[in-house]
Amino acid sequence: MNIVAVAACTSGIAHTYIAKEKLIRAAEALGHNIHVETQGTIGVEDQLSPEAIKNADVAILAVDIQTTGNERFKSLPTIKVPTSMVVKAPKQLLEKIEADLKNKK
Repeated sequence: MNIVAVAACTSGIAHTYIAKEKLIRAAEALGHNIHVETQGTIGVEDQLSPEAIKNADVAILAVDIQTTGNERFKSLPTIKVPTSMVVKAPKQLLEKIEADLKNKK
């Protein structure tokens, strides 16, 4: 599965980067490709490329605040979850998303 994600917490510091790392590690452990953009107090980092979005099967918004650029994902199934869910159970989240996508095909 090809995944694009945005991570953003209320302060834009700790949970943003923890969520990013947890998503990357879980995706790699499950054999998925993932690109994660962060939005926080220092702005946007690792901005998702149009190509990554085009090739994605799903977009995950692991956010606690309003983020910018979400219209980029209008053609993708998009799952919005709080950063705390990603921090606590990233692998389970990805497994559920994968199962849900398979059931919709």
